[in-house]
Amino acid sequence: MSDLPEPGELLALATTVAREAGDLLLRGRLGHVEAAATKSSPTDVVTALDRASEELVGRRLRTARPDDGILGEEGSDDAGTSGVRWVVDPLDGTVNYLYRLPNWAVSIAAEVNGQVVAGVVHAPALGVTYTAALGEGAFRSAFPASGADPHPTRLTGSTETDLSRSLVATGFGYGAERRAAQGAVLARVLPRVRDIRRFGAAALDLCAAAEGSLDAYYERGPHLWDWAAGGIVATEAGLRLGGLHGRAESVDLVVAAPPALFGPLHDLLAADPPADRD
Repeated sequence: MSDLPEPGELLALATTVAREAGDLLLRGRLGHVEAAATKSSPTDVVTALDRASEELVGRRLRTARPDDGILGEEGSDDAGTSGVRWVVDPLDGTVNYLYRLPNWAVSIAAEVNGQVVAGVVHAPALGVTYTAALGEGAFRSAFPASGADPHPTRLTGSTETDLSRSLVATGFGYGAERRAAQGAVLARVLPRVRDIRRFGAAALDLCAAAEGSLDAYYERGPHLWDWAAGGIVATEAGLRLGGLHGRAESVDLVVAAPPALFGPLHDLLAADPPADRD
């Protein structure tokens, strides 16, 4: 299509909408927050604020671009007719949000004809927004009380080349069987790296790897909305993003690491078959 929007245009819209959803979630956090339902297991929770955030994001995106598709974690699934599809996690890190921990974010990515071309991960409680557009780099912006950061920092990832000196983030699924399998993998990975971190929000893990506050990230079981926006932030920062045995990232495995670390980390993880999906 000749009239498809530029990545920067989609990123600007995504950023505006993510910040509005983040404000809604911050206001909701002032009151009593509780799990409204569970999904794949009793520990996999959703709050009313997850749903309110996705409804707001969907409404704003459809108002601005009514022919676009939307795929959201809380049920939105519309293919659209424009060639553009938005991939939305309205509250990545719901358990953190429920427990009033700061590592949670609104994650919005834009696909054009199936390729992610823009993404924003907005973390209101941390005071940061991560953004990336295809071919334009990845950036971290602070937003103090005085307003948005006029000088965002360009992200370039870690310069570490030795897996044994690498700080690696991961996440865990919610099903007991998957967690047992992930624990077994972790037991083998842990002695081979500097240390492991588990923050509870895949999008923010990817962004932390992009800015070099982590050296790498891996996880089995995340869905497209978990990695779409954070993934383009990571790749635009120079990281390699992929899955098992040369395949693209998927629910079976997502790895994000500098090129020098990607191979050794992948090989360490590939020794085990994927666990059953949640």
